[in-house]
Amino acid sequence: MTVECDYPEQARARRVVSRTTLPAGLPPAEIDAFVRARMASGEDLYRLDEEAFREIDPDLVLTQDLCAVCAVDVSDVDAAMNHLGCKGKVLTVDPGTLDEVITSVAMIGAAVGRADSAQRLVGDLRARLQSVASAVSGRPRPRVAMVEWTDPPFTAGHWVPDLVSAAGGNPVIGTLRVPSVATTWPAVAAAEPQVIVIAPCGYRLHDASMLAEEATRAEGFPADVPVWAIDADAVVVRPGPRLVDGVEALGGILHPDAMPGRPEYVTQIRF
Repeated sequence: MTVECDYPEQARARRVVSRTTLPAGLPPAEIDAFVRARMASGEDLYRLDEEAFREIDPDLVLTQDLCAVCAVDVSDVDAAMNHLGCKGKVLTVDPGTLDEVITSVAMIGAAVGRADSAQRLVGDLRARLQSVASAVSGRPRPRVAMVEWTDPPFTAGHWVPDLVSAAGGNPVIGTLRVPSVATTWPAVAAAEPQVIVIAPCGYRLHDASMLAEEATRAEGFPADVPVWAIDADAVVVRPGPRLVDGVEALGGILHPDAMPGRPEYVTQIRF
């Protein structure tokens, strides 16, 4: 497991094989500066625990090459496996859309010998998405700005625009399959969103709500637009089954008279 693996709860008790070099407790602006400096100098943001790797001697290593800020570099994993003489397979999973995330569930299930269970889960996820699609069909699609970082603001890319579309919204910042990019609050305002959802990568709902509150006071933040915070770490930024929970949570924000809310994942910051 990595230092980021905290779901389900029992994952916390498993052996951690990679850790972040990011100091704890930094505010968003300092995290951004630290990440930029490390990447500019070619230094690692994550480090593998080779001793843990040697002891575990895994048959299969799951990794991703989507975001250098979120995981160990794939080449570092390959090098460590070779250096330690581990004969396991490295499976890199890089979904760029919501559909690809769901398809990857089946792929991983097959790789770990649980193909039937994975296919049942995929079927359930697709059925839930179809239920949302039916609920929001034919309704006006609000213009939605999903913001993945607050200082500086970042647009939310990769599969996040798909989440908005699946929830019955029109994503107006962020590009499907493209990593999130830095922007400005005036640029967000220029996109004329009708709803702003603050989804800071790596933050659960409580801290996301505090960051959203702070963001509304930033210079140039769009005025007179409803603002919500969402549990990004649980249902937005991690490419797994809970993205469908994220779609349902967004559907409850955008179409509350058609979709039940998911208050465990969202909080309204400004009405």
